[in-house]
Amino acid sequence: MKYTGNAGFSHHQADKIGVLITNLGTPQAPTKGALKPYLKEFLSDPRVVEVPRLIWWFILNGIILNIRPKRSAEAYASVWSEQGSPLMVHTKAQAEALAKRCEREFGDDVIVDFAMRYGEPAVSKVIERMLSTGVRKLLVVPLYPQYSASTVGSTFDAIAADFQQRRWLPDFRFVSHYHDRPGYIKAVAETIRQHWEINGQAEKLILSYHGVPRRYLDNGDPYHCECLKTSRLIAEELGLENSQYMTTFQSRFGREEWLKPYTDETLKALPAEGVKSVQVVCPGFSADCLETIEEIGEENREYFMDAGGERYEYIPALNSEPAHISMLFDLVKENLHGWQADSDVELRAQLAKKHGCPR
Repeated sequence: MKYTGNAGFSHHQADKIGVLITNLGTPQAPTKGALKPYLKEFLSDPRVVEVPRLIWWFILNGIILNIRPKRSAEAYASVWSEQGSPLMVHTKAQAEALAKRCEREFGDDVIVDFAMRYGEPAVSKVIERMLSTGVRKLLVVPLYPQYSASTVGSTFDAIAADFQQRRWLPDFRFVSHYHDRPGYIKAVAETIRQHWEINGQAEKLILSYHGVPRRYLDNGDPYHCECLKTSRLIAEELGLENSQYMTTFQSRFGREEWLKPYTDETLKALPAEGVKSVQVVCPGFSADCLETIEEIGEENREYFMDAGGERYEYIPALNSEPAHISMLFDLVKENLHGWQADSDVELRAQLAKKHGCPR
């Protein structure tokens, strides 16, 4: 095993504290050619698909990667902008806004950057860049409010895999969830209130979260419970009765049972139950992306309206809204407590020279 060292390190370089925010990822372009490697990386992750590897290899490479890239490319093309994919645009904006807040509070001692678990910018490349600029203490904040092994756990795996290749490791802290953090709950509730002020309130508020297979819950994953708690706290913040809101799960894949109730089936059924107007919000998504814009904003709208619904509205994710950035900054500041950057490079260089250190 050959371990990577910090070849450019010098005692004349100031130590920094790094804050790395991460999200799921996005293809480089809305094309079949770009989707295939992205989907292969994503769906090859054993945290995402917990199926025996040999069986899954044949399913993935023999069937899925020959069918799904074209279909996914068409969906991505419908949400792509001149700036790129929505998730990339919003995550970059979040990192830039958070960096400005940290600069006001900590000066240049704290460096903020972002990475994607799948695709670019890759976790390993961003960590390398941060360490090369002097980061010796690293805080990682996956932008998934609710913990799941398939998202947060996978992000930790990517960090650990990178660290396993390094000779010199930074001090390390990791935020695993923030599903019940008051600032997060208030920020989501406030976006809903603002929507109500402009558009009025619908008969039912649907809180839709990304689904996972039911067996993940049965095997001990806390995601389902954290989603339900988030919904309850948001409803309490808004003063809603139980009959005024629902928690559902979207984006299922394959034939096995996933967390229920399913968002699409719920929206198809509600008009027959007398619910003609709904508003949908996705508290598990920190940034708007394919699953919120196309799946919730367009596809599920059609399901509801075709079933007899009369009014359907999607309430956007928090993205880089000031309340969201303030919440993330408070989360970062809390987790940086006790850390200081060693910026007295002159003294450190003198001591290093005195004791014969070649760097």
